[in-house]
Amino acid sequence: MNRRTFIAGATALTLAAARRRASAADAAKVSYRVGVIGHTGKGNYGHGLDTVWREAPGCEVVAVADADAKGLAAAVKRLKAPKGYADYRELLDKEKPDLVSICPRWLDQHRDMAVAAAERGVRGIYLEKPLCRTLAEADEIAAACEKHKVKLAVAHQTRYSPRLAVVRELLRSGALGQVLEFRGRGKEDGRGGGEDLWVLGSHVMDLVHTLGGDAKWCFGTVLQGGRPIRRDDVKEGAEGIGPLAGDEVHAIYKLASGATASFDSVRGAGGNPTRFGVQIFGSKGILEIYTGYLPPVSFLPDPSWSPGRTGRKWLPVTSAGVDKPEPLKDGGLHGGNVAAVKDLIAAVEGDRQPESSLAEARAATEMIVAVFESQRLGGPVPFPLKNRQNPLTMLG
Repeated sequence: MNRRTFIAGATALTLAAARRRASAADAAKVSYRVGVIGHTGKGNYGHGLDTVWREAPGCEVVAVADADAKGLAAAVKRLKAPKGYADYRELLDKEKPDLVSICPRWLDQHRDMAVAAAERGVRGIYLEKPLCRTLAEADEIAAACEKHKVKLAVAHQTRYSPRLAVVRELLRSGALGQVLEFRGRGKEDGRGGGEDLWVLGSHVMDLVHTLGGDAKWCFGTVLQGGRPIRRDDVKEGAEGIGPLAGDEVHAIYKLASGATASFDSVRGAGGNPTRFGVQIFGSKGILEIYTGYLPPVSFLPDPSWSPGRTGRKWLPVTSAGVDKPEPLKDGGLHGGNVAAVKDLIAAVEGDRQPESSLAEARAATEMIVAVFESQRLGGPVPFPLKNRQNPLTMLG
């Protein structure tokens, strides 16, 4: 062997060793094994709950489960997952992931998937909203997570918005004065009424709860064609919601803070742009917040709530403050997902609850169910609800 050959060989060995060390270093950085659960045709993969892990530090998707064969093949390719399973329980048993995304938008499998993941030792779950179909299912998920010390975050992406911190500070500082009323509406499109309350109302109720506190009671009305719903109006709802009725819903809540809150949705009455979001009325003005990672947020410093009379102007609210330029780029729902999974990991490591926790998602679900329970009983219902089943299955 001549000197040139020896040097070339030694260089190759050195480079190979360097690559092995780099590979080992990269492997060492991956500290969380992630499993993704979807179901093509029955909720799919939600609003990006599968692909978000690409931007989660120290995370690697090791497997994906999907009962639909074509959907599974596409997900394996999309996620660059080394393994695919038709049964999510087999994924949980064999791969033993640390973290799991439960992606389907359909609600009918959320309880089973979340309980199975908790019972098999995952440390954290990121779950598509709404939480589940009934309060009984929510209680079962909560019991499993508490027993096995699992942190569960629900994909209410607005909860992770940097602008929400500014809204909280405006409320805390008294800039809005005494908070008197929260007013929420759904998208009021073809889903308006009961479906809007379930699917989009989840975001609205979550914002009302986190900003306004616990609900003490609810008085709700659910109508079909302008009259109170009857047993024969109840049909199986879309997206695995379960029994559903109503093309118009109206509800008022009394909050522990002393403020009231309302939610309304009328099918086909949606605005353009949408009214889907929350307005907060205080003695010194109005705040309004919509949904997303950097949602439109505005502040009207007008105690009369009437800019047409006073000439006061709506001021934009950004992550930097009131009437200041926004320094951040809007990542859409994906930006909210990235913030959510990073917070979930921090919650696992710090043994705390995530920002959008299971407890808060259950509270939002209870506010939704209370509307139907109030309609069933014909009057206000106190919280917590005694009935943990779907009230529409009990209509007389």
